Amino acid sequence: MAVRSIRTEGDEALRKRCKEVKTVDERVRALLDDMMDTLHATDGAAALAANQVGILKRLVVIDYCGYVLKLVNPVIVGRDGVQECLEGCLSFPGRIAKTIRPKSVTVQALDENGEELLLTGEGEMAKCFCHELEHLDGEVFLDKAVEVHS
Repeated sequence: MAVRSIRTEGDEALRKRCKEVKTVDERVRALLDDMMDTLHATDGAAALAANQVGILKRLVVIDYCGYVLKLVNPVIVGRDGVQECLEGCLSFPGRIAKTIRPKSVTVQALDENGEELLLTGEGEMAKCFCHELEHLDGEVFLDKAVEVHS
């Protein structure tokens, strides 16, 4: 397992659409472990998408709001309500923006063993799911900003 470098603003990997993972195997599990090690080694980190460490695969790790998740090919399958959020991002240090997000989000994904998951996040977790899954499509939170504070 290894700690990888986090890509920051201006890195082209942040704007690339990540590719679907065809098979959840030892290599994918190793990448997820590296991503979680990177997350835990980074102050203030809550979640990380694969392209933030230069891996163009649909992988996300989260350790936030009581959830510890390794997600493969996550997709938002349901949204409900509206909330105003303040967001930051490891790839955009020091930047904070106000966004409008769903209050509740349901995500379908595979876990690190290839088992299907259906997760619903409310409030902060809904914001987290939206933020990370947008990374996988080459979008960043500043694209959704209604107001930028820094």
